[in-house]
Amino acid sequence: MPSVFTWNVRVYYEDTDAGGIVYYANYLKFFERARTEWLRAIDVGQQALLEEHDALFVVKSVSTDYHAPARLDDALRLTLSIEKMGRASIVFLQQAWCGETLLSTARVKIGCVDSAMRPRAVPDAVAARMRAA
Repeated sequence: MPSVFTWNVRVYYEDTDAGGIVYYANYLKFFERARTEWLRAIDVGQQALLEEHDALFVVKSVSTDYHAPARLDDALRLTLSIEKMGRASIVFLQQAWCGETLLSTARVKIGCVDSAMRPRAVPDAVAARMRAA
């Protein structure tokens, strides 16, 4: 079973729609932040990745299911695990939870590119940290 990274976030007013429910697109923001925090946790700085390896991570595709709504002031638990890792791409399974209630599930495919936006392999040192996590 893959290792699971967890990051917590609170739902603010700006995250909600007129009904006080988290606007669906904001889950993508939450998931993006969780991936960024995971990279930090495994000591991969995105600016250093660019400067030292000429590598960037970009979202190639997202598939999201919504199961239940989050509301203003909810404390959410975001989880992330690697579902598949290729030479130049990673598929993450991400979930948003409120307590024991699953709110949203996403599969996010990330590609590794150089500064000219050409596909490139994930740098070996970075791939090793990801596998170790």
